[in-house]
Amino acid sequence: MKNQTVGIMAHMVAGFPDNKKSFDVARGLIDGNASYLEIQFPFSDPSADGPIIQTACSIALESGFRVSDGFGLIEKIRKYSTTPVFIMSYGSIVFSPGVKNFVRMAKEAGAGGLIIPDLMPGYDEDLYAAGREMDIPIVPVITPTVRAERYERILRESPEYLYAALRVGITGEKTIINKEDLFIKKISSLPCRILAGFGIKTPQQVEQLKNLVHAVVIGSEFVKTVINAENSADKDIYRRLRDKIKWLNGAGFQQKRLTGL
Repeated sequence: MKNQTVGIMAHMVAGFPDNKKSFDVARGLIDGNASYLEIQFPFSDPSADGPIIQTACSIALESGFRVSDGFGLIEKIRKYSTTPVFIMSYGSIVFSPGVKNFVRMAKEAGAGGLIIPDLMPGYDEDLYAAGREMDIPIVPVITPTVRAERYERILRESPEYLYAALRVGITGEKTIINKEDLFIKKISSLPCRILAGFGIKTPQQVEQLKNLVHAVVIGSEFVKTVINAENSADKDIYRRLRDKIKWLNGAGFQQKRLTGL
């Protein structure tokens, strides 16, 4: 597996600002040329989400979001586009229907992978085994402070993708990119596809990462764009997101639509 850069993985929250408009969110990101969508199934007690994404999750849950709505959204997106869709959520959401059942439903809906940060190899309740059985990648998450033994345990899974949080803490805070950072050097040399993010807000940050990782993950900036649209006279979420991701794409960083992944 080559770690060739392809572009931006755009994070969104299913059911935000409501079930109908969340499809407009997806369309805007896709038509702005996102290489991947990372769709978060909202959870009431997230461990790493900053206030912007927490707000979006709360609004989605208060408006009655159900996990079945998330799978329905993915099915709708798959009819609209071939852009790969990954589900991001937390262990409690996966446990509720049963780990194997959740993986099966994700696969049937058309998801291309699962990112469940609190179910790590060795403590995953057979999530990784279910992923192998149903041929859907389970994406482990690492941070710069990952212990050596945990790092080695993750690599023993031979993951197709690895999600690298570029700093510790919560989402939404700005991250300083340093190409000489030992963590960035370590992950950029791995044989799996690296999805790297946390605090990416500008085209300059995207440009700095473009030759080091497979895809740059951006979330809070897109969610904030939706919030701003909902609070303004111009509520054209689709156009705002399409233009936002094009702006973040920046000069000289051509993204590619991915198919068959």
